[in-house]
Amino acid sequence: MSNQPVFVTQPYLPPLEEFVPYLEKIWGNKILTNNGPFHQELEAALGQYLGVKHLSLFTNATLALITALQALRISGEVITTPYSFVATAHSLMWNNIKPVFADVDPQTCNLDPARIEEMITPETTAIMPVHCYGRPCDVEKIQDIADTYGLKVIYDAAHAFGVRHKGQSVLQHGDMSILSFHATKVFNTFEGGAIICQDERTKQRIDYLKNFGFANETTVIATGINGKMSEFNAALGLLQLKHIDRALERRRQIDRYYREQLRKIAGLVPMTPEGDHLNQSYFPIMVAPDYPLSRDQLYEHLKHHNIHGRRYFYPLISDFPMYRHLPSAQSAHLPNARQLADRVICLPIYPGLSDAQAQSIVQVLASPAKKLTIQVEPIDLADAAPSGLNAFDPFERFSNLGAVYSFAPPSLMDAAAVK
Repeated sequence: MSNQPVFVTQPYLPPLEEFVPYLEKIWGNKILTNNGPFHQELEAALGQYLGVKHLSLFTNATLALITALQALRISGEVITTPYSFVATAHSLMWNNIKPVFADVDPQTCNLDPARIEEMITPETTAIMPVHCYGRPCDVEKIQDIADTYGLKVIYDAAHAFGVRHKGQSVLQHGDMSILSFHATKVFNTFEGGAIICQDERTKQRIDYLKNFGFANETTVIATGINGKMSEFNAALGLLQLKHIDRALERRRQIDRYYREQLRKIAGLVPMTPEGDHLNQSYFPIMVAPDYPLSRDQLYEHLKHHNIHGRRYFYPLISDFPMYRHLPSAQSAHLPNARQLADRVICLPIYPGLSDAQAQSIVQVLASPAKKLTIQVEPIDLADAAPSGLNAFDPFERFSNLGAVYSFAPPSLMDAAAVK
């Protein structure tokens, strides 16, 4: 492998020359923010692409989470997951809301509906689940619980751009869903986020809140915040939408390659299902007891080879100092989340990951297993890969040579299928 580090993700950026015309328009109209033309255009374009009617852009997803809770006037206690990025729980604390952690399903990594119901008290006002790694929560059961107890549901959908559930956008579930357009996400606007809600009146309240509470030039109706997306970010988002389908297809290619190769390595188990309804935003694997290394040993083994996987999500949110005192944060209440935090690592996956890099990652993963030697045959993908993206050669060969295994890249792509 090259001496260049391979990180768990890398932002997709379109060709710079394609962005210049957008910048020229900004320089021409001198509108940089405050619901400018690119902002309005991106809201409409994203709503159409994602299949949602009411979408409000934000400068980042954390402010969107904070504002969503304000818009729904949430207080008291909110049941959420300990297995997520800290912003999920931080948004509650910023609103003076008590997070109550419920355990997750060990297979989906999402909140377990049965555990949610156990944690409901008279102070509970809402549920904040996370579509972990972009895998949809059990939205039907969660909604049944919310309806039974009169609770709101706010989905942290930071990972779930473009994800579908039973033929429709997963973002249509709950009272609100919050997307992230951070640089690490499938769709990025440098920084950014959005709230998806269910009606125009709620969107109007959200739009007031993200603009300091202004209803018009002289009227402030709420203690709002500055959460507006700039024209620069919105312009990038419009350009990114032109490339997103190709970027998602490349992620699927890498996802398929990893899965096919991991079938040959005992003890490394993919944690997300296959499917074009998902976005392949992460590639988490469970390091099982029959793998020669522990998860943390594998993490260091990868780093030794300049491959920077991430232990998403370790530590648990409930382990951080501002949360560990909560009764619901005790490890005895969160056995599944604890096991995931100790055993899961995410492998690099992003559109710019080269074929050679993906093959080398598999080599490094396989090298501790019974001291195998891995050989990867050279391939030439110049003719197969669409412009700007890499693709694996449609060829696979796996031969058992005793102590030597030979891996060649499987078919990860039908070039004609890439739009």
